[in-house]
Amino acid sequence: MAISLQKGQQISLAKEAGPSLGRVRMGLGWDAIKKKGFLGFGGGQVAVDLDANALLFDAQGNLVDAVWFRQLQSKDGSIRHSGDNRTGAGDGDDETIEVDLARLPANVATVIFSVNNYTGQDFSQIENAYCRLVNIQGEKEIARYNLSAQGSHSAMILASLKRQGNDWTMTAIGATSRGRTYNDNLPDMRAYL
Repeated sequence: MAISLQKGQQISLAKEAGPSLGRVRMGLGWDAIKKKGFLGFGGGQVAVDLDANALLFDAQGNLVDAVWFRQLQSKDGSIRHSGDNRTGAGDGDDETIEVDLARLPANVATVIFSVNNYTGQDFSQIENAYCRLVNIQGEKEIARYNLSAQGSHSAMILASLKRQGNDWTMTAIGATSRGRTYNDNLPDMRAYL
């Protein structure tokens, strides 16, 4: 059973997922905003373009690489993005980022997952938004973070993976930020390195 992460909560991925943990997937899901029509009828939907990001930092806090909708794979190939979903249509994860922990370069000390709303709506308007971490071997959900109704911001710093020897620790961050792309959030991320 997955852990429902709360802001600041830390878990050991090896303890939660077992020794078979080698590849994880961060899944991001959301639904379009339902517009209210006249007298509550016929409102339609407004597309929401959330973007999942994985940012790789070294031990000194320098940005080494970024995986996002404009770069779908890390330079070394250890992290892959599923591609940009611009509407939130469909069931399940709308965007995913797969991380091969064993293949991450030795100089990568921290991976930070974040999400930006490219279309600009704030999170209080977005329905059924979540982020989850899955052990790819066995498709076991390790942890989940509910993003909906989080407030009047357009970006979130979701979680970090930190290298601790041969293990990785995940910390739920849940910090709010603003901006359309991860570049806008880099100053806010510094506190979590």
